[in-house]
Amino acid sequence: MTAPEPTASQSGTSALLDVDNLVKRFPVKTAQGPGELLAVNRVSFQIYPGETVGLVGESGCGKSTLVRLLTRTLAITDGRILFDGEDLGQVDPAKMPRHPKRAKLQMVFQDAQDSLNPRFTAYDAIAEPLRLLGLKTAEPSIRAQVADIAQLTGLPVELLQRFPHQLSGGQKARVGIARAAILRPLLLVLDEPTAALDVSVQVVILQLLADLRRSLGMSLLFVSHDLNVVRLLCDRILVMYLGQIVESGPAREVFANPRHPYTRALIASSPSSGRNPAQYLLPGEPQSPIRMRGADVAERCGFHGRCPQGQALCTEQAPALLPLPGQADRSVACHFAQTLLNF
Repeated sequence: MTAPEPTASQSGTSALLDVDNLVKRFPVKTAQGPGELLAVNRVSFQIYPGETVGLVGESGCGKSTLVRLLTRTLAITDGRILFDGEDLGQVDPAKMPRHPKRAKLQMVFQDAQDSLNPRFTAYDAIAEPLRLLGLKTAEPSIRAQVADIAQLTGLPVELLQRFPHQLSGGQKARVGIARAAILRPLLLVLDEPTAALDVSVQVVILQLLADLRRSLGMSLLFVSHDLNVVRLLCDRILVMYLGQIVESGPAREVFANPRHPYTRALIASSPSSGRNPAQYLLPGEPQSPIRMRGADVAERCGFHGRCPQGQALCTEQAPALLPLPGQADRSVACHFAQTLLNF
């Protein structure tokens, strides 16, 4: 797999996706009264044309909720999602399937088996978006477009008439990617697309995604637990913890020199990091994402209690996600990011 290309953000290009102070709260009942589960807390980031951005973090940090907000399958509580010049945050999720921007914002799901209709052949699964979005495409044109995207995704023509149970895991993954890519979207959101695949198949699918990005000019948002995959495929990385982005920057720089204690522990936990995970163990337990309704959620750092360098300031003021001095493309939400020892 070739190394990621320079990001469009470095050339002053306008962002394709601009997420600003995005919030999602779920009402919950607690023993003390009505509360709220703060799943996404004031998240802001951009994705530029042609780049691949990785989103990482432990289970329960809010990655899947964030993806559902971006793809408009879940209503937002507050904030803005500016995509290709339009605020999708104002679009009712029930109306998004027929929205004109839906064709430009597509998703590849984690489990290709569950996301494919067992009664549809591979051909029908790939052709379905053309029909559902009301593009008024004639059948000969649909056949030509399916054949074209099948070739781009490495699907032999003879497999197109097979049903999901007649396909291998890698073939089903290709069908899922082809189904999303047939509309030539500007942004492809991928939620752990290789998690259920063998390692050898993962490599092939990742190379396919890299090739599609170049040939179709797409941007990718790649959500994954596999840090090795993110390092190989992504230009930039967003690290999420307890509903917030705690660090962002070029993937190579973040992996080589993480500036947030959580990012450091996350990278050290990967067997390929060459680090001793025991040296970066985090004490304590994560804070609860549940707050009493109306409570101040920014009263302290969300990582306080696990952070090995936490101080009194961390209990009094939540750190903002700010650029590091002299590094406009790297941001960290930590009061002491500059004093953290080199990795």
